[in-house]
Amino acid sequence: MSAPQRIIASFNQSLPRSPSGAFLFLRLVSPYRTLARSLSVAFPPAFAINRLAMPRNQRKTREQKWKEKPRPETSSPVSVVPSTVVAEAVTSKLRGLSITECSGDSRTAIPVSQAGGFHTHNQNQTSGQKAIWKPRSYGTAGGAISLEAENVSARAGEIQANHSQASASEANSQSLSKLFRAGLEGFSVDNSTYTRAQVRATFYPKFENEKSDQEIRIRMIEMVSRGLATLEVSLKHSGSLFMYAGNEGGAYAKNSFGNIYTAVGVFVLGRMFQEAWGSVAAKKQAEFNEFLEKSHMCISMELVTAVLGDHGQRPREDYVVVTAVTELGKGKPKFYSTPEIIAFCRRWRLPTNHVWLFSSRKSAASFFATYDALCEEGTATPVCRALDEVADVSVPGSKDHITAQGEILEGLVARIVSRESAKHMEEVLEEFPVTPNDRANLDLGPSLREICAANRSDEKQQIKALLNGIGPSFCPNLSDWLGNEAGDSHSRNADRSVVSKFLQSQPADYSTMKLQEMIRLMREKRYPAAFKCYHNFHKIDSISNDNLFYKMVIHVHSDSTFRRYQRDMRYNPGLWPLYRGFFVDINLFKANKERAAEFTNGRPNMIESTNENGSANENGSANSKDDLADEDANLMIKLKFLTYKLRTFLIRNGLSILFREGLPAYKTYYLRQMKIWGTSSGKQQQLSKMLDEWAAYIRRKCGNKQLSSSIYLSEAEPFLEQYAKRSVENQALIGSAGNLVQAENFLALVGVGRDEEGDLVAEREAVPPSPVPNARDSILKDEGLIVFFPGIPGCAKSALCKELLNVPGGLGDDRPIHSLMGDLIKGKYWPMVAEERKRKPYSIILADKNAPNEEVWRQIADMCRRTKASAVPVIPDSEGGYSNPFSLDALAVFMFRVLRRDNHPGNLDKASPNAGYVLLMFYHLYEGKSRQEFESELVERFGSLVKMPLLKTNRDPLPDSVKSVMEEGISLYKLHTSRHGRLESSKGTYAKEWVKWERQLRDTLINNAEYLNSIQVPFDFAVKQVLEQLRSIASGDYKAPSTEKRKFGSIVFAAISLPVAQIHDLLKTVSGRNPNVEAYLKDKDMESSLRKVHVTLAHKRSHGVTAVASYGVFVNREVPVYVTALLYNPKMAALETRLGSVDGEVINSKNEWPHVTLWTAEGVAPKEANSLPQLLSDGKADRVEIDPPVTICGPLEFF
Repeated sequence: MSAPQRIIASFNQSLPRSPSGAFLFLRLVSPYRTLARSLSVAFPPAFAINRLAMPRNQRKTREQKWKEKPRPETSSPVSVVPSTVVAEAVTSKLRGLSITECSGDSRTAIPVSQAGGFHTHNQNQTSGQKAIWKPRSYGTAGGAISLEAENVSARAGEIQANHSQASASEANSQSLSKLFRAGLEGFSVDNSTYTRAQVRATFYPKFENEKSDQEIRIRMIEMVSRGLATLEVSLKHSGSLFMYAGNEGGAYAKNSFGNIYTAVGVFVLGRMFQEAWGSVAAKKQAEFNEFLEKSHMCISMELVTAVLGDHGQRPREDYVVVTAVTELGKGKPKFYSTPEIIAFCRRWRLPTNHVWLFSSRKSAASFFATYDALCEEGTATPVCRALDEVADVSVPGSKDHITAQGEILEGLVARIVSRESAKHMEEVLEEFPVTPNDRANLDLGPSLREICAANRSDEKQQIKALLNGIGPSFCPNLSDWLGNEAGDSHSRNADRSVVSKFLQSQPADYSTMKLQEMIRLMREKRYPAAFKCYHNFHKIDSISNDNLFYKMVIHVHSDSTFRRYQRDMRYNPGLWPLYRGFFVDINLFKANKERAAEFTNGRPNMIESTNENGSANENGSANSKDDLADEDANLMIKLKFLTYKLRTFLIRNGLSILFREGLPAYKTYYLRQMKIWGTSSGKQQQLSKMLDEWAAYIRRKCGNKQLSSSIYLSEAEPFLEQYAKRSVENQALIGSAGNLVQAENFLALVGVGRDEEGDLVAEREAVPPSPVPNARDSILKDEGLIVFFPGIPGCAKSALCKELLNVPGGLGDDRPIHSLMGDLIKGKYWPMVAEERKRKPYSIILADKNAPNEEVWRQIADMCRRTKASAVPVIPDSEGGYSNPFSLDALAVFMFRVLRRDNHPGNLDKASPNAGYVLLMFYHLYEGKSRQEFESELVERFGSLVKMPLLKTNRDPLPDSVKSVMEEGISLYKLHTSRHGRLESSKGTYAKEWVKWERQLRDTLINNAEYLNSIQVPFDFAVKQVLEQLRSIASGDYKAPSTEKRKFGSIVFAAISLPVAQIHDLLKTVSGRNPNVEAYLKDKDMESSLRKVHVTLAHKRSHGVTAVASYGVFVNREVPVYVTALLYNPKMAALETRLGSVDGEVINSKNEWPHVTLWTAEGVAPKEANSLPQLLSDGKADRVEIDPPVTICGPLEFF
């Protein structure tokens, strides 16, 4: 019995009967129309797919084409409706709303020819055309369809009583919900249980580069220069991630589906088809969706719109730009290369991005130099113009950023791709020329903004209006958005149950096995990620008690998860990548013996086949990885512009701090951000002045009511426009302002708690980097200080605090020192510290409590911001490992110390039966962070770091018995937490094992007490080292360790730096030979006034950005400079130079007269030295030749 038939059977007590005893089928009065399944359907005409626009597994021959399925014969009208048709009618009701809903509001209606639809076979057809199935009418309840429910012979189904309608609808919803719940609860996992999982939509995996940005740049240039790869650069449009897998596959945001974000995405994508294809849009929409479904593909796009909230600039148009095309058929997802994406998009007339290729060392180096020259002032026009000049290949996008979005450019994305990419791109551009749009003057109906403006009662109404407005090809039903119309949603308990049963079931294919492996690993290691499952309404016809279907959303909460998973992939290369925007269809089912045998017998062949054909580069094409190592294939760097960041990060993201905590906290926040970015000092001063004025303006205008971040540009843009008009300097700072698009009246209604990517529930709030004052700038004595301890019990923090309290003179100033011991505080500890800070604002507080995770660090950072304090983390010095900042040696010492304690205030001592388990719990709170990541994060948050010596460097290795018991404990802890979470060790499956291990731990550590005592540094030495570091921080002499973050300022000019000492020696030589020169230089004090010497090659203001950037290939290379003469007059002096060559290429200066400026009189700008040759010709300057010329070498640098 099918699912619809079972549901109908459940209604047997409520449906009325005819006099003959037969059930009457009630015609539920509804504005929604559904079409019976028995209507014969003809799909679009067959069309040839070029090899670059087809899935790779179908490119074996040039002649291969998609073929139209044979049409079934059109059935004649019948008087009696079969039970299957009745079942289908009920099922259609349960699916949700048909797109042919008549809401009574005709404002969103769009003609069929424009909205996209199908033709029925009984319509007249043009000779030679193949029919496309299509409803006769759109947006109305009229129109005759041969097999509608009203043709049921029992006209008693015409009962239209309101109470009957409501009862039946409620019964439908309740029955469906009951079916879902009963199916899951009654589904047990046994040997006959199998599961099949298939990726439905995904975006590129997020690879976290462990190298610094500078190292990545160097590596990229090196690979290009050696001919191993090509550097590809694309524009970053400012919007939200949107993925589309066809009208059956679904529409998705980054971590969600079925909401206003995906509804807007579907509408905009459909409108792109209408604009591109004009009168044949409906046909092409149907072909496109059929193609995606048959090929099992997904396209990812940047959704740029003014209706979903403000980014850096409100776009002038609502549009999408395709950023990825993915084949999801068999094996691992395969991502198209950029040339293949462009071929695919031109085949379907989809919007493409602007792309540049750099295939030589000179062009690649020039690109990075161009960005550095523009990073603080760049907008779309100068950036695109400059990249066009330095790139080897430039492919303009079909959506021009300047026209569609505006001048404010978010950034650029640079990545390494195949060395054949440039050649491939040229072939694509020749084979797929740009096709003009066929829109002509067609009326496409209401726009996105008009529909949103006309439907502002609630989000649900907007969703319906948008999906109805784009037509059936892109949205045949609303089930993904509205479910079964009963508001039934999958509870979190069900989520966990689905995932558990999925992992317990046997995989039916290789893809499922790899997805299980990924999810199992992430759960075992407790990575911060959620696996949210929902009913798959697309599979309602196939649901039974033994056949269940779900959609899974893999939602990664923290970028650290990608880093940690990446590390796991190095140790297990067979792992599939962890993707961004990750959606999986899951099928749980029972298999009979024959089918189970097929799965078992076919698995080895299937694995072998997939291994042969499934190797794909997740950042490019299937072939682009062949000549690149994994580490190099994933090299990518994002480069953002200050004109965008000042709007989004400094203004929008700072609103909550400004309104909640006031101007001082806001100032601390934006200064901290600018330091993290490495903003030049000049821009920092300009921005500080502008942001202070903005803060005063918006607080005065809004009072205590915080400006909404979704419409912040309504206030920020007019302010920036007026500010830019005051001076040229302000205009350069702002970049572009004005032409504000008013969005308040057409903003989409976003549910509470959603983020800008459309997450259904805001799992975690993104917290900006802590604006705690940087210790390198010095900690002011009129501020407080919090010393805290990111450590593990046994790290000696309490003993250290006691010593610091008794140190004569404290930290070298008059601030009092207080200690708050966590084990003696009742209630919440950190709020107690905050209260102590308020009572004693200028004191030094020793926070004697372990602070092991980011949540605590955020509390400390917020406390510092609110109470005008600085914070200093003190950590035990340990080598650490790749996945934990503490080594096994350190953990063993901590456990040894704890098990020697008596009468500990927190009851964690040798009398504690589970002391080892507690320390393992703390140890695993740091899991996933390497030592470098751990230290770098603390430095970035708090600006300083104090290390407490722990272990001797020349110690012997950890004894095997100690190492073994530690590793056994870690394995037992992982087993315990995997099954029981944070349940106490005395409870659960492994309670006996824990008792045995705790006893073994004590015995082992006691037997190795001599060793464990010998490897520790003396405690008094550790105290002395910590005290010296704290005093250095308090006095301002401390210099924080480098975290290898990118810190490039904006490039202004290129020059060759010369050693000052050699210039002084040359001047002495010339003076000794020429009395006039000696007399001239006598009163100039060149020793003290001449401290930096360079030969300017090009200046951004005088010669342009690309002129400066052209020297990028020679940066840091030694260049010989030949000094040929000295020119001088009473106002200035300079050395005339001739430049040498590097690798056989002569370095040419953009200045007509290459020189070194030595001295200028007061009030004379150094650039005036360029006029000395002309002054010499006019007899107003003297020249002393240096013969033979003196050669001085120096590096070429950017300034």
